Amino acid sequence: MDTIKLSIVAPNGQIFNDDVKTVTLPGKEGEFGVLPGHASLVSSLTVGVIIIEKANSIEAVAINWGHVKVSESSVDVLVDGAVALTSGEDSETARSIESAKELVNSVKDANVSLAAVEAKINSFA
Repeated sequence: MDTIKLSIVAPNGQIFNDDVKTVTLPGKEGEFGVLPGHASLVSSLTVGVIIIEKANSIEAVAINWGHVKVSESSVDVLVDGAVALTSGEDSETARSIESAKELVNSVKDANVSLAAVEAKINSFA
């Protein structure tokens, strides 16, 4: 199976670093997906949820804003703030979802539908 290396880093440390099948990113001009062998690009990211598809699971990371550098074999994401939305104990998941909502609501960007982002966050509950 073809994979691409995904790295997500915030000021407080690394959020994610693993091989993935696909990643969907919240770009300034709209969401876009990246597969192995993708053309190289650099893009700004806006408030939203990064959807990570691994071999046997789907994970998500809520972000406030950042930048991404894509190459044929890797995706390097630098963000200002991020909260991993992983499935685990119910109380841990609930805390992560609340933290993600607080992060998203701290961004005042008129071009983003915060309700849509919150709906995506809630889908991981």
